Amino acid sequence: MSNSDASDENPTFFAEFLDDFFAECDEHLSHIHHELLALEEAIGQPRIPRAQAEELLRHFHSLKGLCAMTGVKQGEQLAHEVESYLRALAQAEVTLTLAAMDLLVASTTLLEQSVEAFRTDAPPPDIAETVAQLAALLTEAPAPDLPAPAPLVPALSSLSEEERGKIARLQQEGRRVWYVEFIPSSELVERGINVNLIRERLTTLGELIWGAPRVLEKGSIAFEFLVASDTGEEQLAHWRADGVRYASYEGASTSLTRRQSNVLPAARGAAAPPPLTLTPSNIVRVDLGRLDEVMRMVGELVITRSRLQEQVKQLRGQLPPGEWRALYDLNHSLERQLRTLRTSVMRVRLVPIGELFSRMQFVVRDLARETGNRVVLRLTGQEAEIDKHIVERMMDPLLHLVRNAVSHGLESSEERLALGKPAEGTISLRADMAGDTVILEIEDDGRGIDAALVARRAQEVGVPAAMPLLEMLCQPGFSTREEADLASGRGMGMAVVKETIESLGGILSLDTERGRGTCFVIQLPITLAILEALVVGVGNETFALPLTSVREIIEINGRAITPLEGGELLSYRDGALPLLHLARLFALPSTGPRYVLVIGTERDAVGVVVERVLGQREIVVRSLTDPLVQVPGIAGATQLGDGRVILILDAVSLLRETKR
Repeated sequence: MSNSDASDENPTFFAEFLDDFFAECDEHLSHIHHELLALEEAIGQPRIPRAQAEELLRHFHSLKGLCAMTGVKQGEQLAHEVESYLRALAQAEVTLTLAAMDLLVASTTLLEQSVEAFRTDAPPPDIAETVAQLAALLTEAPAPDLPAPAPLVPALSSLSEEERGKIARLQQEGRRVWYVEFIPSSELVERGINVNLIRERLTTLGELIWGAPRVLEKGSIAFEFLVASDTGEEQLAHWRADGVRYASYEGASTSLTRRQSNVLPAARGAAAPPPLTLTPSNIVRVDLGRLDEVMRMVGELVITRSRLQEQVKQLRGQLPPGEWRALYDLNHSLERQLRTLRTSVMRVRLVPIGELFSRMQFVVRDLARETGNRVVLRLTGQEAEIDKHIVERMMDPLLHLVRNAVSHGLESSEERLALGKPAEGTISLRADMAGDTVILEIEDDGRGIDAALVARRAQEVGVPAAMPLLEMLCQPGFSTREEADLASGRGMGMAVVKETIESLGGILSLDTERGRGTCFVIQLPITLAILEALVVGVGNETFALPLTSVREIIEINGRAITPLEGGELLSYRDGALPLLHLARLFALPSTGPRYVLVIGTERDAVGVVVERVLGQREIVVRSLTDPLVQVPGIAGATQLGDGRVILILDAVSLLRETKR
């Protein structure tokens, strides 16, 4: 069943709940990944901690219900088969084997693919073989179904303290509160009866206090409501034919009073459940598009505040000193408040980099098994935060670099022992914050990159051998392997890695040593919307350069510039710094160089020559998406407080121009 098919059957329902479905699936799958890694340590043990199996069981059970609710049949079937195995595992009816563990991981991957196919209206994956293998795990020791969990106490698990207080207040006033349950079906949909119609009916009946969906044991869904009405019982009884069941809600004691034998059944003689102590949730799901819109509005406020600042400057001398000072202080206070607002909104978009790192654990596990090598993955700095959009875009580049480290970088266990290294190779993923930049390092303790081999291979395929090592590795189609395998060898990966990183405003660098290993370093901005920038001037033009790209500002002051064929060098510390004149790059009139902005990494630094340094400002980035206006060296545009639109320099592109 595709997304479009489901939405055609009941478009209003899906428009309202589909985003929540995907968000909940992502949360459960993330927990499953974490739990599977912990479960792997129990392979071969006669009994695993029951709580561990039941935690996994809970997430797969929830996924089964969610998939059933939305018609993701492959996901529902997979989750059901995994659930059956986990029930047996929890009861110690089966033993966790390596093959079973591999099957659990493969099932999780297929489940993710099923949900993603539903999200994108793509064909679902073929799950037949995996389902058969899961069923085969239970043939020798079939596990009995565990008893179904006790029914949820209607509504109370999701009520806030405010809603409970409102119910108590209404009941003290003598108002009746009804618990109403609606279970949709295809027959009801054909009659035009859906949850929105029921909700509208309830609002005419009385005061609607609360409503939420709930996944039932067999994967169907019920919608629960609490409504205050003194005259509603007769009407509720009339709606029973429309899938509605109801009961009198007797308040915070959590009990439901059975009103009629044909309404909601109640367990005879069952002890009343104890009062619940509820912990209000501190999590609110917000669509990323809404955050983008809020960030856009903050950007507009930043521009308006900048224009106000320019007006305040112009009014100096035209207003009495006391009045001007009050206006200046007010503008300065507004600047601080906007900066705080910008930071707060930006932090809402940030997610821990650990979300990216955790996925790599399965990649390393599978590649190690495929190559037959022993590999350990060490993670550091998972708490560092970065924009959600950047995390999603960086998944594939990081995946490729980790694959390269395992398949290219590490020696076999036998080779390592012969070299005096531990048999177990190490891949390290590290993240660190540096101001508004996050630095990622992907390092292995393997053989290192053979620069001579790379140079020979470059010559064979027509890549200039004088090109820096990283540039050669990132040429489209370049590979040191004669044949491709599942992990690498086609020569497109590194080119895509570099292109993706640079499109995010990042910088990729390389440090390698033969026999010691290789380290790729990625510098990325935390966010792409609002940046601190250095404003500079060349000729009659003004430019902005992201402050995170500038390592140092040097005043030339008669420093010796050495001309070379095709460029110039400036004496810099104990070496020489290649120079790039913005005036020459953009064919602008120049009054002579005065400052050099040092950009790039310590190993790959370049000096950008400008005439004026006008100060530091907060800018709102406007991307140049039209290919007709995209220019090498330019990342976008921004508006200054005086209304002028200036161009934002692209540090990565400037580095590339210098190398040419």
